[in-house]
Amino acid sequence: MPKLYSVSVKREEIRLRTVAIGICGLGTVGSGTVNVLQRNCAEINSRAGCSIEIRQIGARRDNSDCELGSIAVTRDIFDVVENPEIDIVVELIGGTTTALDLVKKAISNGKHVITANKALIAEYGNEIFAEAEKSGVSVCYEAAVAGGIPIIKSIREGLSANRINWLAGIINGTGNFILTEMRDKGRDFADVLAEAQALGYAEADPTFDVEGIDAAHKLVILASVAFAIPLQFDKVYTEGITEISQQDVEYAEELGYRIKHLGIARRCEKGIELRVHPTLIPEKRLIANVNGVKNAVLVDADAVGPTLYYGAGAGAEPTASAVIADIVDVARNISVGQIHTVPALGFSSDFLSEVPIVAIEDIKTSYYLRMSAEDKPGVLSAVASIFSKAGISVEALIQKAPEAGEVTVPLIILTNMATEHKLMAAVSEIEQLPTINDSITKIRVETLDG
Repeated sequence: MPKLYSVSVKREEIRLRTVAIGICGLGTVGSGTVNVLQRNCAEINSRAGCSIEIRQIGARRDNSDCELGSIAVTRDIFDVVENPEIDIVVELIGGTTTALDLVKKAISNGKHVITANKALIAEYGNEIFAEAEKSGVSVCYEAAVAGGIPIIKSIREGLSANRINWLAGIINGTGNFILTEMRDKGRDFADVLAEAQALGYAEADPTFDVEGIDAAHKLVILASVAFAIPLQFDKVYTEGITEISQQDVEYAEELGYRIKHLGIARRCEKGIELRVHPTLIPEKRLIANVNGVKNAVLVDADAVGPTLYYGAGAGAEPTASAVIADIVDVARNISVGQIHTVPALGFSSDFLSEVPIVAIEDIKTSYYLRMSAEDKPGVLSAVASIFSKAGISVEALIQKAPEAGEVTVPLIILTNMATEHKLMAAVSEIEQLPTINDSITKIRVETLDG
């Protein structure tokens, strides 16, 4: 039997390889990344198996929220990608113009890229990943979706044994904050939006948040990782929350539901559904109880069943946590001389498939409908007749008594499963009834049971 020898080496005698990073952008996430890297450097380096050093920062101006010390700073971010000492470029400037040029230049210079830019990945990811594959470098983007929640790694690696059936996520904290305040405090949309802007949760122009564009960027990334399809942002059906009224929030509660702004990706017979819209979900679901600015993603897979990922979807240090996790992954590979080991979307590019994206008219779900009806006999029977003719059954109905002096009453209907185009045709016919005033509010309903 061979002899076994043990060798004792003092930790301070181990010389770790240095991996140099360059950070482009010193805003909220950039400053958070600097702070966390400096504060937790010993633990981060021990995880990475190398010494991670911020070699250079590219920023138009300094940020008083972080201490730069002796770190070299340039006002030209392209200096960072041209610096031969830099191994990893961290893109945190946002946008899809300069950021795209920066990332492509970094790749062509043989540098690995970490980004938190969901719009860049959702809209240009296919092109970026193809260039990175040719150059033999990694492009990582954990921080682009759901902030500090490690959802990309969870789906791409943790659930790699599974066939994903569907996923649904609260992936925009601003919208979730607004809907939570409307439900908990009975406030109107415009009032809560103004507060969200004052608190810094929403931009001066809140369109990306309240109209669902931000969530659509994140959903298309999640769907690509889940279903092995190319990134297809232009095919995501997107609907915002600006038309949600306090009445709808109250009636949903009365029916045992809560309204959440969800991104939903589902595998079905016709292809893949990609949709972002307000959704009624049963109040007993865990995801229905995700409040404020928090994010959550519910994933249903064949082997493990439903799993829920919850946490801070934005903020300096939560997002920095995800950025640095990607830095550690890449630094580990560099320190042992490996090329990137995990494909950007979790599947080899040869296995990505052009599965059809299902048109919103062809999806099948249940619906919440609210209409203003005249308080006359025969209204309900006329509405029921139209639904019956369309083959749509009603699960629940609320008809309120008219208030003093009012001649119309709110009529709330919860349907069973129906194809969207059939539901819309029936709604259009109901709107033509002389006893129905104004347009009918429609919100999709999902049970989200595994």
